[in-house]
Order: sequence, then structure tokens, then C-alpha cells
Amino acid sequence: MVGPEIIFEYFPNLTEVQKKQFEQLGPLYADHNARVNVISRKDMDMFYVHHVLHSMALAKTCEFIPGQHFIDIGTGGGFPGIPLAIMFPNVEFTLVDSIGKKIAVVQAVIEALGLKNATAIQERTESLPMKFDGAVARAVAPAIELWKWMENHWSGKPRFFLLKGGDLAEEINEVIEYSQKTKIKLHAIGDIYNDQPFFETKKVVKLFHGQIWKD
Repeated sequence: MVGPEIIFEYFPNLTEVQKKQFEQLGPLYADHNARVNVISRKDMDMFYVHHVLHSMALAKTCEFIPGQHFIDIGTGGGFPGIPLAIMFPNVEFTLVDSIGKKIAVVQAVIEALGLKNATAIQERTESLPMKFDGAVARAVAPAIELWKWMENHWSGKPRFFLLKGGDLAEEINEVIEYSQKTKIKLHAIGDIYNDQPFFETKKVVKLFHGQIWKD
């Protein structure tokens, strides 16, 4: 079983509060997952790699500016939103999923961790009344669907930070054809965590208009 030390290895500058919150994640999800299956049970031994470290690849490659508001589309069990909310306490995260039992777990984890910058909502993304500075998502839907769901929900220009795997050429081309001003940057997660074979085919995908915040 891999513990939270793997997070501390790659993110050595965490505060004591952040370290404690990351340490709490494993027991919290083990407890909730025994009752509501929000994570594959065979994944629990590798929870900190497959879910937390994976989510934190966005923290390595993307900029989250204090005061901004991000949506986590189809958050499922709370990923990547909860690890990012721990990492960036001055950024607001709204974690959205249409499945009530998952959102109930996410809300319980948020409360247990004392996260003041995270909110869980049971809703479809396209039905939300608020606007956002950026969006994150992990293996939820094709990028073109995410793009369409977020139309009319941007405070400024679209900025997506996505966690995806496999061959992405066709999926990305669909977005570019639909919105020709779209720019893209890819980061191979295997280059970030080069001793973790799990990430070999996984990528961070940035889709945006205008100048991106960080390479």
C-alpha cells in the first residue's frame, strides 16, 4: 500500500496543515468507500498514486491564481477537485456531479478536511447559474462535450485543464474545428512522475483562448 509520503516526495513545500489534510484523505476514502463505491475497491491500495498524485499533475503544470473560481466537471469521488483545493487554499473550487451519492461523499470529505474553498453541488454542468475562470476534469467525457457544457459559463476566455489518456488527436481536433481560436498544450504526466509506470500514457491537456498562464 502506498501512503501519503508519495505526495510529500513530489510536493516538498506543503504546509503542516496541507500535510495533515493529505494524510486524512486515505482513511476518509477508505471509510466512505466501504459504504458507497466512489472509487474502484481494487484501487484503494494505490489510492495516493492513482487518484491523488494523478490529480496533482495539474498542480505541476497549470497555474491556479488566488481569487479565481474553478469548476471540477463530473468530479465523481472528488478528483481532481479535492486535492487541488488542499493545494491551493486561496482558489475557489466548485465540484459538480449529477450523481447524488457521490456528491454526498464529496461534501462529507470537504467538511472533514475543513476545506473552506470547496463546494460540492449535485447538478449537470450546463445547468449551473454561475460562471468560472477555469475548468478541470478527469476522464469525464470527450473534450468537445466539456467545451459545449461550459459555453455561457465563463467569466473570461475558456481555460480547460484536463487529465486524459490514450490517443487524443481526434478528440482535440474536434474542439479546434468547433472553436478555431482554441489553442492546446500537452504535458506527459510520465515525465513529471518518471518513476511511476501508471502514468506512462496519461497527459495533462490544456485547451484555452488567449495567453495561457503557465507553461
